[in-house]
Amino acid sequence: MLRLAGMARSAATAAAAAAAGMVLLASVAHAAETKGGMPQLDFANPLTIAQVVWLAIIFLVLYLLLARWALPQVAEVLAMRASRIQADLEAAQSAKVSADSAVAELTEATRQAQATAQAEIAGAVATAKDAAAAQAATLNARLDKQLAEAEQRISAARGAAMGALRNVATDTAAAVVTRLIGSAPATPAVEQAVDAALAARRA
Repeated sequence: MLRLAGMARSAATAAAAAAAGMVLLASVAHAAETKGGMPQLDFANPLTIAQVVWLAIIFLVLYLLLARWALPQVAEVLAMRASRIQADLEAAQSAKVSADSAVAELTEATRQAQATAQAEIAGAVATAKDAAAAQAATLNARLDKQLAEAEQRISAARGAAMGALRNVATDTAAAVVTRLIGSAPATPAVEQAVDAALAARRA
């Protein structure tokens, strides 16, 4: 800001010097028309002295106007601009801090949501496994019971079939022996022979 004020002051000084130069050139041109030589050095000429005095007065007036009115306004504008820039920078910094805080909160919320979802998924998987294991155990128990009942029915059916087979075999053997020897054999002997044959068959 001080550098800009110095530049404005230098520009004002240059403008005053340019105005004074224009006045001086006009006086020199007028003196050159009246007589030869270097009229700007002819201080015996009242016109030259008057022009130098007016040049000093104009320079002083321009300097005072710039120093007391123009340059303070320029400095005020520059100060207002610097204050506005500083306020904008502070607002931008505050917005950045708020954005960083919001990003951090969003990241933490996302992490917590992922952890909660993973925990719920693990719980659901464990519950499903337990339910499947319980259902499998129930089915296995039911199948074992059905297999035991089936084996019992098969054993009973086998026993009944073997009993019927023994009777048929006894009757058949008695008939065969009767035909061969012409007389009916003793029933206990036939039954014993049939039982021995069936036992040998099972073995």
